[in-house]
Amino acid sequence: MNALTPSRLLRGLTAALLGLALQNAWAHGDVTPQAVDTSTLPQLGSKWLDANPYSTGPAHKEALRIGTSAYNQNCARCHGLEAISGGIAPDLRKFDGDCTGLADAAKKAACFKEMDDFYMATVRRGRVRDGRVYMPPFEATLSQEAIWAIRTYIETRREP
Repeated sequence: MNALTPSRLLRGLTAALLGLALQNAWAHGDVTPQAVDTSTLPQLGSKWLDANPYSTGPAHKEALRIGTSAYNQNCARCHGLEAISGGIAPDLRKFDGDCTGLADAAKKAACFKEMDDFYMATVRRGRVRDGRVYMPPFEATLSQEAIWAIRTYIETRREP
């Protein structure tokens, strides 16, 4: 009969944790960007905008509908369902959290503008560090309308 020794227990726990980590990494599946139909949104043209045109206004509801679906197709596998990260990628509910608490309106607007710039650059070109891809580039697959629609969805997920 095999006795359960501390070293045997440690090896078993290590193997189990490694197995769970690998299973979690493989569970995210294919990260190939998926195209998004934005034909029902106002088209924005070829010049990339500096701010989300769908944050408010008549197209907001449709952008939110499309953005929710597009987020689930392209972002949730890494950033988590409903933008709640499981640890693989940043929790997008906190993406612009530093801006929401600013009292000065001008500073708040500048902060949101900076975050829009960062968001657009990251989504369009992706993130690579030391030759490792942390986020694939989406510019070749997602239109400007789709990227701003996803941003519209993320804006609704902000933590209070």
